[in-house]
Amino acid sequence: MKIVILNIFHYHYYIYYICDIFKMYFMRNVAYYIFSFLFACPLLSFAEYADNKAALKSLDDVISRKEIFQVQKEKKIDSLKVQLAHTTDPLGKYSLYDSLFDAYVHYQADSALHYVNERMNILPLLNRPELENEIIIDRATVMGVMGMYMEAMEQLEKINPRMLNKETLLFYYQTYRTCYGWLADYTTNREEKKKYLLKTELYRDSIISVMSPETNRTIVAAEKCIVNGKADTALVMLNDALRDVVNERQKVFIYYTMSEAYRMKKDTEKEVYYLILTAIADLESSVREYASLQKLAYLMYELGDIDRAYKYLSCSMEDAVACNARLRFIEVTEFFPIIDKAYKLKEEKERAASRAMLISVSLLSLFLLIAIFFLYRWMRKLTAMRRNLSMANKQMSEVNKELEQTGKIKEVYIARYLDRCVNYLDKLETYRRSLAKLAMASRVEDLFKAIKSEQFIRDERNEFYNEFDKSFLKLFPNFISSFNNLLVEEGRVYPKSDELLTTELRIFALIRLGVVDSNRIAHFLGYSLATIYNYRSRMRNKAAGDKDRFEQDVMNL
Repeated sequence: MKIVILNIFHYHYYIYYICDIFKMYFMRNVAYYIFSFLFACPLLSFAEYADNKAALKSLDDVISRKEIFQVQKEKKIDSLKVQLAHTTDPLGKYSLYDSLFDAYVHYQADSALHYVNERMNILPLLNRPELENEIIIDRATVMGVMGMYMEAMEQLEKINPRMLNKETLLFYYQTYRTCYGWLADYTTNREEKKKYLLKTELYRDSIISVMSPETNRTIVAAEKCIVNGKADTALVMLNDALRDVVNERQKVFIYYTMSEAYRMKKDTEKEVYYLILTAIADLESSVREYASLQKLAYLMYELGDIDRAYKYLSCSMEDAVACNARLRFIEVTEFFPIIDKAYKLKEEKERAASRAMLISVSLLSLFLLIAIFFLYRWMRKLTAMRRNLSMANKQMSEVNKELEQTGKIKEVYIARYLDRCVNYLDKLETYRRSLAKLAMASRVEDLFKAIKSEQFIRDERNEFYNEFDKSFLKLFPNFISSFNNLLVEEGRVYPKSDELLTTELRIFALIRLGVVDSNRIAHFLGYSLATIYNYRSRMRNKAAGDKDRFEQDVMNL
């Protein structure tokens, strides 16, 4: 059974919470226990808030995480839908329809109405005719949320209150009072509003007359005191109830009613504080049909906090539209243009102030530039001279190092070149004598064989490369390791045990020496031009860094 505590000023608020609380005492089946547990959302501990500033900061944080709470709620709703898809028992389906209605009623009214109708459709299979009244009351509740007040009244008129048990009768009174309260908020005619408020008061008295003495009854009684101008009495009752209450949701009802009491007493600071606590609970529970945040937005506007007023009202409007809560949307749109205009005016003033500040800073900067101009002028030449001298010294140092290295290279290679030329001349003389001996001995066949043989050239070329490798490694003993550091791990090149440099290493040794033309490299090594291109391209593709700078990096080793 559902018991709903409503506030005379904002009747929607307690429906969502009190229904769940009362169901904890009057369960119809075990499935609802699971649902109640899934939807239990602990409130923040507000003892840490020393003042409204800290509480507002916490509320801002909750608003920034609103989508996270809604995603959590959607997951729980999806879990119920999964259970529904796997349930064939009519009673189990009815219970899950009821749970989905409770989840949607102040979150997405259209869906809530759908599940009310689903409960009515399955009712003939249960042989429980007494449940029909509960379905009608639920339908009236969701119609009220959607702004269909006359239709909601028509639904309630179908019920004979004499046929209801105590719990259902209490729910019936609460729903009637909700509808009349919404009508009072919605109408602009003074006489009609007075009539609806009187009806609301009568149904409140009916609620108190049938409700058992407990915290919820205390809240309703305190609400009645507030309406009758006895705010201090209501605060005494609510503070006593707050000391004894252990249910976090009941604390929220008390917070909201206390905000109404402080509003009656014109204590804006405390009214704001308790509205903050209520708004945090609303957002953490993913309730979209609420009054706390929009009331808080208007108070923020009156207190001059336009940014928060705009943010809170925008959040309220977004949730009201998503829920299809017509009255909440109308309430928001009544003063949204006022806050929107104030917000835009504030932004314009801030932009004007920013422009003024920018102009002031610009003028100050100009004066400062003029002040330092003359100081800069005489320091400029000295700085330029020092910079040029430093750059010249640096360039000279680099040139000296390059000349030293170039001189060393030239010295080594000239010595090697001269030595190689002398040895080569000696070998040519020896080779000439051997050919002359063969000719003098008329060994023509051996002579032609010696002339046709390429072994002499191969041996000379291999010896030449061996001399080149020795000379190069003497100049650059760390070339192989440095070269491999430029390559990826699997692409590194190492000479065999019987060689000093591989063909790849020899090609890039020449590049290190400044021989970058492929034609010259091919001629030097006795390979075709295509072979040299292939070697260079293959090694470039194995570069660990920038492939386009690979050969430049080799030249810098």
